[in-house]
Amino acid sequence: MFSDADYMARALELAARGGGWVAPNPQVGCVIVRDGQVLGEGWHTCYGAPHAEREALVACERAGIDPAGATAYVTLEPCAHTGKQPPCCDALIEAGVARVVVGSADPNPLVAGKGIARLRHADIRVDEGVMRAECDALNRAFFHFITTGRPLVVAKYAMTLDGKVATRTGASRWITGADARGRVHEDRARAAAILVGVGTVLADDPALTVRGVEGAHQPMRIVCDTHMRTPLTSQLVRTAHEHPTLIVGGASDTTRLAPYEQAGCEVLALPVTPDDHVPLPQLVDALGKRGISSVIVEGGPVLLGALFDAHLIDRVQAYLAPKLFGGASAPGPLAGRGVAEPSACASLVNAQTTALGDDILIEGDVRYTSGNEDEPCSPVS
Repeated sequence: MFSDADYMARALELAARGGGWVAPNPQVGCVIVRDGQVLGEGWHTCYGAPHAEREALVACERAGIDPAGATAYVTLEPCAHTGKQPPCCDALIEAGVARVVVGSADPNPLVAGKGIARLRHADIRVDEGVMRAECDALNRAFFHFITTGRPLVVAKYAMTLDGKVATRTGASRWITGADARGRVHEDRARAAAILVGVGTVLADDPALTVRGVEGAHQPMRIVCDTHMRTPLTSQLVRTAHEHPTLIVGGASDTTRLAPYEQAGCEVLALPVTPDDHVPLPQLVDALGKRGISSVIVEGGPVLLGALFDAHLIDRVQAYLAPKLFGGASAPGPLAGRGVAEPSACASLVNAQTTALGDDILIEGDVRYTSGNEDEPCSPVS
């Protein structure tokens, strides 16, 4: 006999298939079971499409199976409101399921316990918190976005054992091996957007696309470029009609913006700061208002350093390669102002390590301090 955790693990596998496609909605999977037999499965496939519970019920219908009396395993609390789709709790009630097993509670104020309450009011047994940690982790970006209105901002970089992201000549391909680079593309496919600074564009001419992942979602490519120096001949601009591309600058001269727009890019012009930079808190807010729920920042050191200085990085993915570049002028992953005292540093909590070939991925959530290690800083607003 399989346990509740076994069926929830399967629902998690299904939910993960929606990675990237469903944003800014959550990834959700559903498995309907009766007497140890799986009757139907479903997941939220893309933004605006039917939710996981309804997909699983449709699977039952196609198989000619009545789900009455069954148990539905759902990774996230069934919704209780009408958005692009009708409430899923109503669909489960109408189908006559006897029990619903829930992984994560939904922090969306439109749901937030209402779905579970409606199920219980209909005399359906509800068991909560099965594999909650795993279910919460799957929707980390959604939870952050729905509660803050801002995307989850992830700093991603690869560095050598001596803390270098390039040699003294600026060469950086490749620091990590194939396994680590494959993981990067998998994470890109789950992200809503990839952000780089113009320095990275000028140095590397990156494509910032997902490669080697079958059927992958392609995230929006975003360049932070105060003075609109991104070359019109760059890969990003030349492929803007194929993949969404946003150039964020401080220029208000429409003659400078027009060529990018004609090439298929979207341009966002923000008023520059007194020190002549794009205002990063305003940029993060603007991305949230566009419905971008997660951003992976892939460099360079100037942009990453400025984001850390502004306390805008929420999570870190640092790839550590067993290599040594040396060189006093070879860059590290972070520039910016930095901290004056060790006690004022940002640190990782809930950190995890993963071996990827010869490389190691260290990832975790960022905790900011104000100099007193016991006093967390509030994010910059």
